[in-house]
This record gives sequence, C-alpha cells and structure tokens, in this order.
Amino acid sequence: MRIAVIGAGAMGSVYGGLLSERNEVWLIDSRSELVERIREEGLLIEEEGSSRLYRPRASLSAEGLPEMDLVILFVKAFSSEEALRKNRKLIGKGTRLLSLQNGSGHEEILGKFAERERIIIGTTEDNGAVLGLGHVRRGGGGKTNVGMLCEDREAFLPRLKESFDACGFSVRIYGNIQQLIWDKLFINSSLSAVTGILQVKMGYISANEHAWNLCCALIHEAAEAARALGLCAEEEEIRERVRRTSLSSPGGITSICADLRDGRRTEVDTISGSVVRAAQRLGIEVPCQRFVVDMIHAMEERGCQAGSL
Repeated sequence: MRIAVIGAGAMGSVYGGLLSERNEVWLIDSRSELVERIREEGLLIEEEGSSRLYRPRASLSAEGLPEMDLVILFVKAFSSEEALRKNRKLIGKGTRLLSLQNGSGHEEILGKFAERERIIIGTTEDNGAVLGLGHVRRGGGGKTNVGMLCEDREAFLPRLKESFDACGFSVRIYGNIQQLIWDKLFINSSLSAVTGILQVKMGYISANEHAWNLCCALIHEAAEAARALGLCAEEEEIRERVRRTSLSSPGGITSICADLRDGRRTEVDTISGSVVRAAQRLGIEVPCQRFVVDMIHAMEERGCQAGSL
C-alpha cells in the first residue's frame, strides 16, 4: 500500500516507521532538519528496551509525490485543514483519508477533501514520545480502532487491517466508530480539561472534592449530548471509568495540561468544543462545557496580551 503520514511527531513517526516495513510510506513534515535526518540516517524507534532503524521516505511537502492509497493525519487537530490543503496533491479519486487524532468531529474537515465513503476515523491506544531528532519511543502496542461513516462497499478496512497488523499494530474494525470516539471523549472533555484549567496532574481530580464535582458536571453534559446523538452513555459507568483513570495514573500529565503549561495552543475545540457543537445542533444546554472552552482559550491567549499586572 502507498501511504503518506502527515506530521512526523511521536505518533506519526511510530506509525510511519512501522508501516514502512511492508508499505511504501512517505513521512511529510515541514521541519527541514527532521526530514533531512530521516532521509540520511533513517528513523530510530525504541520499543520494549530495544531499538530498530526504519527507512520511510521523507518529504517537506507533496510536491513531486504520487497520489496515495491512504493519507494518515497526525498533526494537531487545529492544523488539519491547512495540512490537507498544502498536501492536496497526495489525494486522488481513490485515496482514503484516516484520522486517529484526539477528539471528535474530524470528519467535517476530512469531508472537504474526500467523499464520505473514503473517510476513515478512529482512535489509537498506542503512545509515543520524541527522544531526539529522528528518534522516538513507542510506549505500547495498543489497539488501533477504525470505522467509516458509511458502508465499506469496497472492503478497504479489511485491507487496512491486514497491512497494519502485519507491521506490528492491532487493528479493530467497528461498525459504530462514533461510540468509541465518544467513549474516549467523555474522559478528555472532563478529566483532561479540568487538569488543564487547574494545571494539576491526573490524580488530583479524583482526590479533590471540588475538582471531582466539576468533572462530574462535565460528564453529565457530555452524556446528555451523546444520548441525544443515539449513543450509549451510562453516567455512573463513565464516572467510574474516569475515576479509575485518575487513580491509575496519579502522576500523569494530560496533553491539554502540558500544552497550556508550555504556552502552546490546545486541541480543546475538538474535545470540549465538539461536545458544545453537538449540543448546539441538538438544542441542549451545556454551560459547563462552554465555560471550559472559553477558559482554556483565555489561558492560551494570556501570552498574546500586551501589558502586565
């Protein structure tokens, strides 16, 4: 399979590297020093205490590259549309687009570049960390969960599964992928969002009464929106799952928390923001989720304002 991975950060490198074992893979990234390193020295991936060198192809853009069978997005969600627009030459009539990004609603962006039957959305339980230029660590072989918005008439998903599984991934195909995406969204739009606002580690949420109360209010609103969409959302079960997540990783730092700490833009618009947009379409009030979106954006913009106290 001919595959382009847009975004050669930790996860893009993990997928691009492993998939290059049995596929023609192009890593597309705007950082010239990274592209040059991969071209000259390959991509080093550490996993379970050992290191292996992979040789995906690398490019700064789609210029001069052929159309792909599959394009995988591994950029921050707020950069998706720009990344696809800049690399539009990769997308032909038969190209599938795949998003494994955090949050929900990515199909709205992908739909601007491909027909509905060529859009694949999902989640990944894999994780990765950048150790250096062209050097990443794969933290675990979790499942890659995928599904389509309509019937897979050309049976592309089994082909994707066969290709990915042969390269060390574990793909599961879902008939209702939106349920799985929202199951992950319940955690990110509550626990992760609150850790970002409070700038605390994950364990604080279950340990502090007030943080937990806010988390539960956010879960309630997200669950109401999900049920209105026809999805399953048992609030007691979701609360327990969020609580276990907090307890099992007390020292964990969420991406929203880290982004705000380091002065970066967050993906809140595809996390809490996607709950707000769904609720608005359905006529449901979600004031706590709206507060979270506004608060996180206000925190993002603190460094942009002139003057000081």
